[in-house]
Amino acid sequence: MCSSDLARVFALAFKRVSFTSDLLPADLTGLNVFNPAEASFRFQPGPLFTQVLLADEINRASPRTQSALLEAMAAGRVSVDGTSHALPKPFFVIATQNSLDQVGTSPLPEAQLDRFLMRLSLGFPDRASERALLRAGFDPTSNRLPGLGPEALQQLQHRCSRQHCSELLIDYVLDLVEVSRQRYPGLSPRASQGLLAAARAWALLEGRDHVVVDDVQAVLPAVVEHRLDAGCPARHGSPHSEALLQAVPALR
Repeated sequence: MCSSDLARVFALAFKRVSFTSDLLPADLTGLNVFNPAEASFRFQPGPLFTQVLLADEINRASPRTQSALLEAMAAGRVSVDGTSHALPKPFFVIATQNSLDQVGTSPLPEAQLDRFLMRLSLGFPDRASERALLRAGFDPTSNRLPGLGPEALQQLQHRCSRQHCSELLIDYVLDLVEVSRQRYPGLSPRASQGLLAAARAWALLEGRDHVVVDDVQAVLPAVVEHRLDAGCPARHGSPHSEALLQAVPALR
């Protein structure tokens, strides 16, 4: 499923922006345009004013342009010329990035990496899938997925937030975070919140109304690795999350 399919399933507004070296912050946030008829400035919203934003090849843009996403991802608003403009709800960003050893890439700052809940690596398709791709081609518009709608999304979000977490499980999450702060630059409070939120969602997908240690361990690599390796993924495995799991005994 691609990001446009995700937006289509929940009937959300979708926009895609190719992040290039000449992209400016105003190209994302929008700007105030003078209207001669009214002799005043009117705000013209940029592509950030959507519900699902695909930031394609995000690390090809300059750090200045990348930073235009910080307020949007953290507070759900953008500020232009001293005025704040609220973004639609829900709002979230899906980004793709290139390897940092490619020409023309700029690493994402730690503050922005921390705003992404997860990092997933798709890798290459297996041989059978790639054979099917070569034989039949791929048409992204051919997918006709059943829709759920915004109300169903809100209900799922509400159910996730009500997943029960015991004090022992919260202590386990805090122990993982504490060990990360002793060994690495350390996981932020935003990371610990994201880890618990992702574990709640995983528990819901597993058909439970409570979170267990296995849920935290299942989502840990995707939630913490990009925060601990400064956006430079290891070529083999998830060494940071594996080290955390070994250092913190799990109570079951």
